[in-house]
Amino acid sequence: MGKSATETLTEGYTFKIATEPWEFEQILSLNYETFVEEIPQHPANPHRILRDAFHEENTYIICTKDQQVLGMLAVRGKRPFSLDKKLENLDAYLPEGLTPCEVRLLAVRKDARRSRIVRGLLAKTTAYCLEQGYDTALISGYLNQVPLYRHLGFVPFGPIVGSGQARFQPMYLTVEHHTAAKTSFVPQNVVPVNLLPGPVELSRTVRDALAAPPISHRSREYMQLHHRTQEQLTKLVGAKFVQILTGSGTLANEAIAAQLTLLAGKGLILSNGEFGERLIHQAGRFALDFETLRLPWGNALEEPILHQTIERIPSLRWIWAVCCETSTGMLNDLTLLKGLARRYGLHLCLDCISAVGNVPLDLSDVYLASACSSKGLRSAAGLALVFYNHTLTPPSRPLPAYLDLYTYEQADGVPFTIASNWVKALSAALNECDYSYRYSQIASLDRWLRKKLAALGLSTLVPEEKSCPGILTLPLQKPHDSRTIGDSLKKAGFWVSYESGYLLERNWIQICLMSPVSQSRLRPLLDTLKQVL
Repeated sequence: MGKSATETLTEGYTFKIATEPWEFEQILSLNYETFVEEIPQHPANPHRILRDAFHEENTYIICTKDQQVLGMLAVRGKRPFSLDKKLENLDAYLPEGLTPCEVRLLAVRKDARRSRIVRGLLAKTTAYCLEQGYDTALISGYLNQVPLYRHLGFVPFGPIVGSGQARFQPMYLTVEHHTAAKTSFVPQNVVPVNLLPGPVELSRTVRDALAAPPISHRSREYMQLHHRTQEQLTKLVGAKFVQILTGSGTLANEAIAAQLTLLAGKGLILSNGEFGERLIHQAGRFALDFETLRLPWGNALEEPILHQTIERIPSLRWIWAVCCETSTGMLNDLTLLKGLARRYGLHLCLDCISAVGNVPLDLSDVYLASACSSKGLRSAAGLALVFYNHTLTPPSRPLPAYLDLYTYEQADGVPFTIASNWVKALSAALNECDYSYRYSQIASLDRWLRKKLAALGLSTLVPEEKSCPGILTLPLQKPHDSRTIGDSLKKAGFWVSYESGYLLERNWIQICLMSPVSQSRLRPLLDTLKQVL
């Protein structure tokens, strides 16, 4: 049998992520031999095994030969890190905007200490970290090995931690530092930097879920997964209910339009960008009775104009708007829209396709809201999500079954075939993301990037105070051409958004921070922009 895609075979040694019970058993033994008997960090025990405090969350990169674990490393991206417990305010020592992981527990059996094992472990770990979107590795470097770590590009920071023979120097290694080091394990032409609003870069966990054997959508196992995913989604945005449909975010908006056909009275659709225009187009296809308020693209919704518009429309029942207008980067004022809906007794419907997962949202008093499995939720595109907070009733007129939320609710969420892998991937993406951290990281990186772009003479269409963090739309001035600039950036390994018709028509490019990126991955982008502008 051939080696799996996650294994590397070198000179009889296999470098892989630990998955088998016997591998984990030997990891505990090697951990004990190294960090109890050799470096006395932990007390001895008669079982001669040591289970790390983060064992369940660690990903172990191991070297095996003849069913023996010869070496290992542990990688973990979840905070708090071990170093968080050793250093107060760890982030104060680190450059801003990083996506770090902590690498610990480097250990090689005494009778197998050969440089190619350590090199193989480091190379495998580097590849794994890049796949996961980590751009910085933090370590507690054993004092005797600090020169070796420096040689690899590690930068020491903060005071020495530990005591006795177990004293360590905190160090970090960015992709930039490691690439510059002569000993770099970073492959040439690594994965391009994904700065698109979608598709987004998928983590290894999500890709594994997509590649897992599918299960029946009628099985108990699947229904548990489906309901668990629904709970994760509603908890994230504060809504009571969500239905998961097979399709894109556009389908989610079609389902909303179908629900709006059941309401008597008129509607009002607000547009200040491409996706507001799409709502108007979709409403027209459903023959909804509505009026529009169209603003120039990139202009914010103004409260007085909204009041005037609402008050002049008789029998108004609903408002439909885009929360985050992806085309311009405008974050429409959700507080304002909610306040208007309450004051005038209107049902508020929102396109939240680019907002969910990228900015904090409270949809608890929103009538209907759309989202998708990609973009801010960082799974594969292919699932449409519709959130709501009211009790559904049988439709008063026939609706297409695929768009009828009541049909979904009556079937416990699964009226039709749905691909289990897509739902499993979405659940995995939800599980692995710390959204509070993600929101703050995107906002911080957005502020930093705006300043750097301004220094290059590039201003965003929407000012920072009105924008959705992580979506930067850049109008280019002639003679610069968005297709030429976009093509040049793509060739240099930076995928920005510029190929949509509405962007080309306006000579705009977009930089989006929905995939895991950091300052260290964006600095070369700025250098490239400086060259091509």
